[in-house]
Amino acid sequence: MDGILTTVHKAGLTLKAGCGIGYEFSTLRPKGAYVTGAGAYTSGPLSFMDIYDKMCFTVSSAGGRRGAQMGTFDVGHPDVMEFIRAKREDGRLRQFNLSLLVTDEFMQAVINEDDWKLAFPVTHKEVTDDDLDLEDKNTIVWREWPEGGNYVTNTEGLVACKIYKTIPARRVWDVIMGSTYDFAEPGFVLIDKVNQMNNNWFCENIRATNPCGEQPLPPYGSCLLGSVNLTRFVVKPFTDEASFDWDNFRKVVKTFTRMLDNVVEINGLPLPQQRNEIQRKRRHGMGFLGLGSTITMLGKRYGDPASVEFAEEVSRQLALAGWQEGLELAREKGPAPIMNETFEVTEEMLRKRPEMRTDGYQAGDKVPGRILHARYSRYMQRIAAEMPELVGQLAETGARFTHHSSIAPTGTISLSLANNASNGIEPSFAHHYFRNVIRQGKKTKEKVDVFSFELLAYRSIVNTEAMPAGFGDENAASTLPDYFITADEVTPTQHVDIQAAAQKWIDSSISKTANVPTDYPYGDFKDIYLYAYEQGLKGCTTFRFNPEAFQGVLVKEKDLKNTTYTFTLDDGSTVDLKGDEEIEYDGETHTAANLFDALKEGYYGKF
Repeated sequence: MDGILTTVHKAGLTLKAGCGIGYEFSTLRPKGAYVTGAGAYTSGPLSFMDIYDKMCFTVSSAGGRRGAQMGTFDVGHPDVMEFIRAKREDGRLRQFNLSLLVTDEFMQAVINEDDWKLAFPVTHKEVTDDDLDLEDKNTIVWREWPEGGNYVTNTEGLVACKIYKTIPARRVWDVIMGSTYDFAEPGFVLIDKVNQMNNNWFCENIRATNPCGEQPLPPYGSCLLGSVNLTRFVVKPFTDEASFDWDNFRKVVKTFTRMLDNVVEINGLPLPQQRNEIQRKRRHGMGFLGLGSTITMLGKRYGDPASVEFAEEVSRQLALAGWQEGLELAREKGPAPIMNETFEVTEEMLRKRPEMRTDGYQAGDKVPGRILHARYSRYMQRIAAEMPELVGQLAETGARFTHHSSIAPTGTISLSLANNASNGIEPSFAHHYFRNVIRQGKKTKEKVDVFSFELLAYRSIVNTEAMPAGFGDENAASTLPDYFITADEVTPTQHVDIQAAAQKWIDSSISKTANVPTDYPYGDFKDIYLYAYEQGLKGCTTFRFNPEAFQGVLVKEKDLKNTTYTFTLDDGSTVDLKGDEEIEYDGETHTAANLFDALKEGYYGKF
């Protein structure tokens, strides 16, 4: 209990400083479990999540900016069903993004239609008191766990977990898919892939991410993010001669790498543990914004093979230029401190990297961090296939940082600093749409009219009268080229293909959402996540507009016009209004959609 409430205090200080937070809650005992020290039965992880949720809303309300939190939860925890369904309750956990930690073991159980064991670690005392047989496969399952602590652990680092319930894996899968289809949550973090590809595989067991999922992080880890605006490198846009300035792009990446490295020195993080973590490893996350806008300006369709190839090449060039500069910075200023630390080889490390045993390493050997990072990181092995001499020099010198790249959603900076270029790796949501923004002192969100960067550029360069289909009149035809497409015109598999192409060269992760139409078939929808797993992604998130569940940040005009909201008055009578209709209520003017959402979710008047 002391640890849980101390963490609430630390989280409050972190949110007050303007940072977002990610937590794993599945390390807490399942609901109904007996806690010897307290002499009572626990209320379970979800009850404590409610505390963090209220804290975040209170802190963000005081500061005028919505707090950002990610809550992750292991798919094998006994309370996983409650976690999956948590947001079906109006107003609950609305200060959280929720993601499941999905393991290879679970995915294989789904594919093979096997049973799935819901389990939680046991201590040595519990084994003795309950007379548990650690060899009984009907009672105990051995799994990866983020902390050994007092739990029973074998020589390979696996923890003994007591089985609480066994159910068909497909049943769990169907509940997950149903919730994701209706409520866009929980997202997927494919946690085994995250840890397999982690550059710091030898000293970290990652179990949480930052609020949007693009930075898987260890305890007290921080993400210093920055994005390159890709639209600035397009030459002769919207013509047959359109091209991308690769030389200038590489030059900017190298300069920007130095800038982000400098930010480590002035990080401004509120907790000493956070400052120590960032200074020891010096990780940062360089990404890009405007990929969708850039693809359109080059005359390509987002999701087509040519655009997938471009997404991979942009990510590859960013990675190679960044690691080249990481070596130069290490020679000038010294490597990240962790590179010169010595680590003891364990059986767990040899299990995860069997090639180390082939290279002659044994348990108990001492190895510098720079060797474990450059030679045995699965990601750095990929870099070595392109530039073996570079990685050889990194193994000898040590890199300036442990991680270099990460693609964030960039919604705010795309809108405010890049004239609404497409967010991060995404296509443009639409070429004309509404953005629901929080303004301090307003009782509901405010609807703001916006246009895409590529539409504004096209109107400036080619045709001043060009507009997308349906503008002003839902029957109006488009006057734009057919390569001007938007998020929900991209198929889910195309979304995944773009993400997979970029992920190959991004050493952290990618925040990306596969938008699907409201009427998208549920049977097809379920296949998205299996396809993402097969393509080797680290995570997957979808969004399907569902006004019965929530009102999104980005909304299309046709969705508002086609959605009816029913308000129940004090006398029991009802009023039906279209989402785009404006209402005078409580001294302010609101859209019906935003007023309905604020009243239903309980945040009306609290901004």
